[in-house]
Amino acid sequence: MAEEVSNKQVILKHYVTSYLKESDMEFNSTTIKLNVPEGSNAMVLKNLFLSCDPYMRNRMKKFEGGYVESFTPGSPITGYGVAKVLESGDSNFQKGDLVLGRTGWEEYSIVTATPTLFKIRDKDVPISYYTGILGMPGLTAYAGFYEVCSPKKGETVFVSAASGAVGQLVGQFAKMLGCYVVGSAGSKEKVDRLKSTFGFDEAFNYKEEQDLDAALKRYFPDGIDIYFENVGGKMLDAVLLNMKIHGRIAVCGMISQYNLEQTEGVHNLFCLISKRIRMEGFLVFDYYHLYPKYLEMIIPQIKAGKVVYVEDVAEGLESAPSALVGLFSGRNIGKQVVMVSRE
Repeated sequence: MAEEVSNKQVILKHYVTSYLKESDMEFNSTTIKLNVPEGSNAMVLKNLFLSCDPYMRNRMKKFEGGYVESFTPGSPITGYGVAKVLESGDSNFQKGDLVLGRTGWEEYSIVTATPTLFKIRDKDVPISYYTGILGMPGLTAYAGFYEVCSPKKGETVFVSAASGAVGQLVGQFAKMLGCYVVGSAGSKEKVDRLKSTFGFDEAFNYKEEQDLDAALKRYFPDGIDIYFENVGGKMLDAVLLNMKIHGRIAVCGMISQYNLEQTEGVHNLFCLISKRIRMEGFLVFDYYHLYPKYLEMIIPQIKAGKVVYVEDVAEGLESAPSALVGLFSGRNIGKQVVMVSRE
């Protein structure tokens, strides 16, 4: 007889049309049998760490045709996480394995889409890193910068939301290549960290700038070669005015727009023509084939202390709604992670 245990879950109460609030989510407690049905290739997972990511806000809207499906109100939220395999019907995974992939915002999950899971082999780094630098955000930074931006040594690089899970890595990758790097963030503490911890050449607090165009001209008097776009809105409009001819913009996210019922327009798009700018959106899913190559590059860098990664860890599943909401007010410093269990 399979063990039956209680299973606390974070449920989306309803579709969200305005600013996300903790009250848009609620807790549910159910029970789960820790066994895999005979003949199934499913796995029973014990969730250890959950990743809080801005794209999850878009899944709380009702829409069709997006790159990821909407959440279902009344059901547990899902996202990337690190988990321990308790039972496996997939011969590629064994009991006790640690895995990275899509899981539920709950204590235990039964996952049937096992091809979307990656086995964690190197455990000489913090396991939580697989929700960030060694997971989806890390591969996003790697693919977006190296594959989409086609960077060259000596170029000028601007990163918005630079202290976040992706931005802090893009800046470090750019510095490793020999670029001049400036980042924007939303507090003095974050700005200081960009320079002292992550090695950015300069950084500024966008909330204190009355004129973003003037701020960018201050840091990029000769223009921007590469812009790694994480916020959209007014920042993108200002950047377009300051791009160099044949500049590149990698559009990773637009966090300033996710909570708006009516998104802001962009007014300086003619710059794409006059400056021959290449502006390209991308999804990390298209670069999963690079994941082994990325790990081969980044793990030695971490162990040698050449790449730094900062996490903001919230303890307990009960802290998950607050942690997710906090992404949109800039409350977190570094990658926001929720620790569900220490095993």
